[in-house]
Amino acid sequence: MGRAEERRARQRGGRRAAPKRRRSSGAGGKSGIRRLFTWKKILGTFFGLCLLGMGSFIVLYLVIDIPEGNPEAELQSNVYKYSDGSIMTRTGDRNREIVDLAKVPKEVQRTFVAAENKTFYKDSGVDLKGTARGVLNTLSGKGAQGGSTITQQYVKNYYLSQEQTVTRKLKELVISLKLDREKSKDYILAGYINTSYYGRGAYGIQAAAQAYYRVDAEDLTVEQGAYLAALLQAPNQYDWAIASETGKKLVQERWNYVLDNMVEEDWLSRADRQGMEFPVPEEPKTSAGMGGQNGYLVDAANYEIRKQLVAQGAAEDMEQAKALLDLGGYTVTLNVDRKKQAELEKAVKAKLTSKLDPDEREVDADVQAGAVSVDPKTGGVVAMYGGVDYVKHFTNNATRDDYQPASTFKPVILAAAVDQDAETQDGVPITANTIYDGTSKRPVVDQGRKVGFAPPNEDDVDYDDITVQEAMNKSVNSVFAQMGVDVGMDRVMKVAGDLGMNTEGDQAVPAQTLGSMGASPLEMAGVYATLDNHGKKVTPAVVKSVEHKDRTVEFPEPIGEQVISREAADTVTSVLTGVVDDGTAKKSVRDNPLRDGQTVAGKTGTSDNNKSAWFSGYTPELVTSVGLFGEDPKTHAQVPMYKAGGVDYRVNGGGFPAEIWAAYTFGVMDEISEFDLETKQGNAVKPSTTPTQSQSPTQSPTEEETTEAPETEEPTTEAPTTEAPETESPTQSPSQSPSNSPSSEPPTDGQSTEPENPLFPDGDRQER
Repeated sequence: MGRAEERRARQRGGRRAAPKRRRSSGAGGKSGIRRLFTWKKILGTFFGLCLLGMGSFIVLYLVIDIPEGNPEAELQSNVYKYSDGSIMTRTGDRNREIVDLAKVPKEVQRTFVAAENKTFYKDSGVDLKGTARGVLNTLSGKGAQGGSTITQQYVKNYYLSQEQTVTRKLKELVISLKLDREKSKDYILAGYINTSYYGRGAYGIQAAAQAYYRVDAEDLTVEQGAYLAALLQAPNQYDWAIASETGKKLVQERWNYVLDNMVEEDWLSRADRQGMEFPVPEEPKTSAGMGGQNGYLVDAANYEIRKQLVAQGAAEDMEQAKALLDLGGYTVTLNVDRKKQAELEKAVKAKLTSKLDPDEREVDADVQAGAVSVDPKTGGVVAMYGGVDYVKHFTNNATRDDYQPASTFKPVILAAAVDQDAETQDGVPITANTIYDGTSKRPVVDQGRKVGFAPPNEDDVDYDDITVQEAMNKSVNSVFAQMGVDVGMDRVMKVAGDLGMNTEGDQAVPAQTLGSMGASPLEMAGVYATLDNHGKKVTPAVVKSVEHKDRTVEFPEPIGEQVISREAADTVTSVLTGVVDDGTAKKSVRDNPLRDGQTVAGKTGTSDNNKSAWFSGYTPELVTSVGLFGEDPKTHAQVPMYKAGGVDYRVNGGGFPAEIWAAYTFGVMDEISEFDLETKQGNAVKPSTTPTQSQSPTQSPTEEETTEAPETEEPTTEAPTTEAPETESPTQSPSQSPSNSPSSEPPTDGQSTEPENPLFPDGDRQER
């Protein structure tokens, strides 16, 4: 039988095949697993997954771009410093001040690298093992564990968020790789140390340096830098001020670890390392905020910055400039001297606010004080008092210009007269010794024609013939009203503007001779500083310098050109020494025991209805203008200040303002100095004697002069307070003519009883 037939026979069952051997179920299962998990399949699957992962990563790399920075990571505060560089306050929601890496010492930079990522300068920006460990920890629910490079930490801080998800980790990896290729290591390191949180509310190395060591980042030592670098691992746990004993031990270990790594990387010598001691940080310091005087100073500085941003074209208007400023990142150094600022605040408290008691006298709640002190040689505002507290009274009394400067304007008239070589109606050159008619309410004339203006003197006192010097000493209204017309009111107002007053919109009318326009202590300090600076324009400057990483803000020089002749300025200074030595400020200034022989020039002023009182005065080294303003605390309307602070009647410029000025000026005076004056009348005009034909002697009661009793009075007539009563009878001055005297007591409102002159704006008559 052939093979084919045999095969067919078997198929028909003619021959049975030999039975097959049964295998155990165990043997059969093992064989199935082997078939399912062969080495080829395992390797194939592994490589497949690798290829899939690589492909996915390539896709992610192509899809994910470096995003825009997180705005929160760029938020900065504005930092305001005193002239010596010490921090006054910060503003903004985030305590951060971004600094260039170049400002951080190289050794301090390396402390962060040694602490976090020794291979930073060599790696590609990522730690694959650490990232993989972080992903696995995240998947297993173990939280944020695993290492990251400095680049990755910076990416997390600046571009991403702090959430712990696989997606965020993968994004961090991709962005870090790209960032490392596109940016320098210095760029990344700078971003890292400027965005990291160091505790104590400090973001970035500059804020941290100030918070822990009271220094700028550029002044950090290696030891201090190592501590800040160690902090980043656990800012709150490692803050020495609040750390437990365990926390202190851990941060010291971390600090040693950082320095040892620096030695290992040859960034620090072993000898230097051995000599280093742990730098215990300063105690936490509460932010000064905007309370007290800080808010006034910040507002004044911000106004100057905004003006310059507009002037430079960085902003279209003041609102846009404010928006730029509010973005933060500005380091503003003021000209304000820390010592002088403290002394000015102290003087106001000692001489004024400590004497105000609204519970006892309602009027005391209406008194507001403002003051500005300027260095006449530099133009810098070295001190400013804006009010009792910025968070209680937002209006800055030092810069407000809604109150009248009153008789502190009179020196401007004299300056214009001398500068213009003006003459009286009789053709006599106007000098300190020129004689004027000081009769109260004498009609002002121009070329023989009455101009319709006849201002009364204080308490309607007549002086008849009186020199300009004595008229300034006694602040005689009728003399300076006529002098203004003699000079020409247009010229007077021009000189006022040249000296620093804002005269825009002010009419050049005779009434302005009595200071009826508005002015601020800042303006008046500038006017008197220009006089002190021999006629060279001084524009008071609050800001010394501004730094910002993205823009430059430049300021004009505070000292400008010659706006009036030196002779004119020096003549006014010479005359104003008489106001102090023989006039309305002699009790508060001349007789002050702290004066110690210091030469002083100044002028008092008190406006109509006692709504404001002033003293603007200067030494060769310092100019200060002090103003008191009556303001209703509810309506903010201007109100009188009669009997405020316990004075018997009127709040005079020779009272509280002059007292504040003297306490401050003589308190900060370093040495005695004298004016260097070039005038035809010599250095410091001596007090003039009253001409014999005068009907009113030098001791007639005057507005500011009544801060002390006349020398011819009996001691019993002297007031018990610093402000003497305004109720002396004219009979106390024996040579005063009854026919030209006011009534035995001044009017209750401190003004003349005559009808008001219709040419006087708002019905106001200016007092001295």
